[in-house]
Amino acid sequence: MATTEGFVPITRAYLARYYDKYPLPPLPDAATDLAARLRALSADLAAVAPIAPDEELLKQEAASIPAHKIDENLWKNREQMEEILFLLNTSRRPVAKSTPEDSEIVSKLDDIEAKLKDMLKKLEQFQLKNADNVFNTVMTYMPQDFRGTLIRQQRERSERNKQAEVDSLVSAGGSIRDRYALLWKQQMERRVQLAQLGSATGVYKTLVRYLVGVPQVLLDFIRQINDNNGPMEEQRERYGPTLYTLTKLVLAIRLYLHVSLARYEQRKLEEDDIAVLQQAVTIYTEEFVKFTEFIGEVFVNAPFFISAEDAGAADARKSDEYKETIIPAGKTHEVILSVEAVNSYIAWDFSLQQGALNMDIGFHVEYISHSGEKTLILPYRRYEADQGNFCTVSAGSYKLVWDNSYSSFFKKGSGDTYIALASHSPGEQDMYCVHMAMATLPTDERLIYTEKRSVL
Repeated sequence: MATTEGFVPITRAYLARYYDKYPLPPLPDAATDLAARLRALSADLAAVAPIAPDEELLKQEAASIPAHKIDENLWKNREQMEEILFLLNTSRRPVAKSTPEDSEIVSKLDDIEAKLKDMLKKLEQFQLKNADNVFNTVMTYMPQDFRGTLIRQQRERSERNKQAEVDSLVSAGGSIRDRYALLWKQQMERRVQLAQLGSATGVYKTLVRYLVGVPQVLLDFIRQINDNNGPMEEQRERYGPTLYTLTKLVLAIRLYLHVSLARYEQRKLEEDDIAVLQQAVTIYTEEFVKFTEFIGEVFVNAPFFISAEDAGAADARKSDEYKETIIPAGKTHEVILSVEAVNSYIAWDFSLQQGALNMDIGFHVEYISHSGEKTLILPYRRYEADQGNFCTVSAGSYKLVWDNSYSSFFKKGSGDTYIALASHSPGEQDMYCVHMAMATLPTDERLIYTEKRSVL
């Protein structure tokens, strides 16, 4: 097992030294000036027609202090871009090419629309890439066996469920604002799942507890990474102000575009005003691209975790909490898992350490319904090692059987066996895990294994 001696705790101070190497260039003064100018133009339009309730809410948001968290601001910017693109959709524009002046305005609105569409696509790709980087970095510290596979499978199921939830909201007529409120709620749920890895709670409890050799500092970092005063606060203080300015700029752009288009019949967009809007969008998109590229580089190279090789998770799992059971030659051992929900996962991973002679163990899985009827799930075979899993289609009992009944002379046994039953948070499928590691014993014809059960 790789030693953890000499590891440096990952703290705000540690990150501060790293961020010193990544100074963020300041925004041009025009970013702040243009936001103020657009808010002033929006206020002037109140003389044309009174501000409507929805416009008042938008006005208050544009004048308020942006959210503190960086990812929350990124989602807010995505929301505002989509809202602006909704306003600029050709079918909804009150502007027609009836005069040369109108044609010029339409051309500039088309340019604004193209810039924001391109920026929205880049931001979506940035967020997807960043989410994958975070997850894959965490997964480098997971054992490369069924536990890591199950966590990946759970993430895939969870993401499919989240997308289905969004699709259902859209089908029901949910607004862009409603959709992004749901997306942010889902993002917070992902944070909870990440924190569960660090604190070993929820569905990850029995999986994380077996990560022997992973430095506690890493698990602590995962747990506290997004705390208000956690390590990420250093990033917010350094790079947040730039993003907050961009958030206020895009809100000002949307506010002005909303109130001006709503009053277009009473007061057409003037050339100077549309020039201010176009300049604001140009600066916003150019600076936002720079910001995401910069933050992307910082994220990828940030020393949040040490390498999996250094972390190590390879040595034996030894604990006084385990009990030892002897299974003589000619006997079998059974593990029965009671499954209450369909679409649960049952997994196993076992192997025999071979001596001078190759040896194997019989293994099969069967389902027992509530009425007692048995169905073979995995046919009997003899294995030196096996790893697998399946998704349950029915509630009931599932029996995993290791068969040493055919053995009369050869010695088989295990160093450690882990039988972990993990539950889940509401809305997620159950996860049942069985991990067996077998070894040859120097004496007697028997199969010895160490068993630990954790029922959440």
